[in-house]
Amino acid sequence: MNPYIRYIGERLILLLATIFISMTVVFFVPRMVPGEPMNAIFANMAAVGGSMNAQEMIVEYRVRFGLDRPVWVQYLSFWRELAQGNLGISISNFPSEVSGMLLSALPWTLGLLTVTTLISWIAGSVIGAVIGWRGRKAGVARLMVPVALVLYTTPYYILALILVFVFAFHWPIFPLSGAYSVGMRPGLNTAFIVDVVRHAVLPALSILLVSLGWWFLSMRSLIISLKGEDYILNAEAMGIKERRILWGYAFRNALLPQTTGLAISLGHIVGGALITEVIFAYPGIGYRIYNAIKSLDYPLIQGGVLLIIISVALANFLIDAAYPLIDPRIRFEGSGGS
Repeated sequence: MNPYIRYIGERLILLLATIFISMTVVFFVPRMVPGEPMNAIFANMAAVGGSMNAQEMIVEYRVRFGLDRPVWVQYLSFWRELAQGNLGISISNFPSEVSGMLLSALPWTLGLLTVTTLISWIAGSVIGAVIGWRGRKAGVARLMVPVALVLYTTPYYILALILVFVFAFHWPIFPLSGAYSVGMRPGLNTAFIVDVVRHAVLPALSILLVSLGWWFLSMRSLIISLKGEDYILNAEAMGIKERRILWGYAFRNALLPQTTGLAISLGHIVGGALITEVIFAYPGIGYRIYNAIKSLDYPLIQGGVLLIIISVALANFLIDAAYPLIDPRIRFEGSGGS
């Protein structure tokens, strides 16, 4: 068998196993939490003057959502419905379908994550390479390294709260929460786009700055370690221009572990983004999951977490698949060949 095909097959099995184990944990853990998921429906009906007997409602809705059956039966039913592409009906937003709710939230999370991850990874790698290569000759490094260390070690939610206090309360430059202003009609027009960007600035900064600190420090360390390699010293002895040695030799080789770092850190980045969405009431997947957890909305919790798990696992799989194309040695090492 082709070593690369075997390598991809192993990664695909790992992908499926990750999704299966993670979703099994997500299915059982919320059901171990004390509480009644039907409370959300009762509260909604009471708000509009519902008068149906509470006990009758409990029985009816537990049957409707299959909560009257043994947990193992619910578990098998969950996988059977999932195989058919059915994520179920939201308990707290009955009768809305989970898939529809997640699809409406996905663009906000996807846009926020994609932009911040790409900008922080590219900018952090480039700046880190320049500072690492120039070393002590770069006076700005004395300032950037400690700043990057502070940013990297600061939790996403702490930085988010600081940004809210400074730029939404003390100096109200940016909106406090939401994805766009109340009363603003969504559409592809300048006013709406500008409003969306203004609302996204603080959530994006809280993710971007923390990630930027890590990518800067990581690339700087890699470049410093590569400066002593024989091929770098030989290139310098041959009189090759410094810029070409940096970008054509050192930076190119440092991108390999930097790409691996991106795959490894995706879960951490996504987790930080979900917390950020809660702080800013940003209508993405994280905010949906947060509200679902508060109301023990099992189907919405399962659907939201499934989407996150698949996204992170698939991104890691694609990076793993592309890595041997960058470094051909990986296809043999990863498949157990010689």
